[in-house]
Amino acid sequence: MAYRGGGGHGQCPSVMPSTNSTRTHNICMVSDFFYPNMGGVESHIYQLSQCLIERGHKVIIITHAYGNRKGIRYLTNGLKVYYLPLRVMYNQSTATTLFHSLPLLRYIFVRERVTIIHSHSSFSAMAHDALFHAKTMRLHTVFTDHSLFGFADVSSVLTNKLLTVSLCDTNHIICVSYTSKENTVLRAALNPERVSVIPNAVDPTDFTPGPLRRHGGVITIVVVSRLVYRKGIDLTELYSILNSVPNEEHFSGY
Repeated sequence: MAYRGGGGHGQCPSVMPSTNSTRTHNICMVSDFFYPNMGGVESHIYQLSQCLIERGHKVIIITHAYGNRKGIRYLTNGLKVYYLPLRVMYNQSTATTLFHSLPLLRYIFVRERVTIIHSHSSFSAMAHDALFHAKTMRLHTVFTDHSLFGFADVSSVLTNKLLTVSLCDTNHIICVSYTSKENTVLRAALNPERVSVIPNAVDPTDFTPGPLRRHGGVITIVVVSRLVYRKGIDLTELYSILNSVPNEEHFSGY
């Protein structure tokens, strides 16, 4: 497999620890998927932004307009969200022509004095546009891939080709699992050293049941996931887990 190197080996300050702990950045999260749309990418962007704000960084979010939600809105802790008037092409993703988003994105980057662009999701055309425009402005770029994709169907082939172009000069890439890292490295022909894994999963401590409410002799399995392949799980895996348990034990699957 051929790896794409180039000048993208520099480590982005938002991913690698800085030697100056007091240094702060103006970080711009970019994705077609954000609230009021519901999903894992949307909640991930919001929670990550809140954590970065608590660490002293300034964070803004850029997405496209959702219905009447246009312009600038403010969320918790002063999180600033730009809802841009860009036309949606398919499944809440805008059309990718690179140039139609240039005036708006460049204006926001300059106005907010952005130092790091953090794009999310391979499906987001706006995320790819932001990476391209950021490199023309010599800004640091980070990309987070949230899903698994195949290699055979038309949608995957087109997405993988676009990803190869977008990530060839991106400073650093983040994946949400080790399987996702292997998938992204193959799809975009990346050097694995440029890809980090930061697991994005459910915190089990938030769902620990009360010890007094447990039933003796009965084990309850709770699966919190989207049962689709591109999220890393399918029904056959769940069935294999359930079938691997001895028959004398009783289970309730949710």
